[in-house]
Amino acid sequence: MGANSLITPAIGLVFWSTIAFTLLLFILVKFAWKPILGAIKEREKSIEDALNAAESAKAQLGNLKAENEKLLDETRKERERILKEAQVVANNVINEAREKANAEAQNIVESAKATINSEKQAAITQIKNTIGTLSVEIAESIVRKNLNADEAQQNLVKEYLKDVKLN
Repeated sequence: MGANSLITPAIGLVFWSTIAFTLLLFILVKFAWKPILGAIKEREKSIEDALNAAESAKAQLGNLKAENEKLLDETRKERERILKEAQVVANNVINEAREKANAEAQNIVESAKATINSEKQAAITQIKNTIGTLSVEIAESIVRKNLNADEAQQNLVKEYLKDVKLN
């Protein structure tokens, strides 16, 4: 046995190795090949289903995102509308309060004018009554003093008549 025999295999060895390999290949094809291919196909199918589910989820996520954007847009518009309405209501309330205050101020001024005129008329009436009373008292005292002389009485009557015509 030389170095050459280690490199080249013997015919018997090749024959039995080929038979063992063929037998192993036959057993693998008969019993293992179909289950392995089935498992691979099943794995392929599950991966494909997972990819389809991921695509579907991605599409749903895109739809949800679009719906969220739409809702946010609608919410912003609603908020702006509510703020505008609130501004209009606030302006109306301010204007109404201003008009009411002006009306109340006008009523107070009118009431004050009426009160002043009423008090003025009362004061004038009181002054007239006081002047009338004083005039009567003065006239009475003058008449008492002057009633003693006839000529003085006639002069007094003439003066009164003059005063009456002048007024």
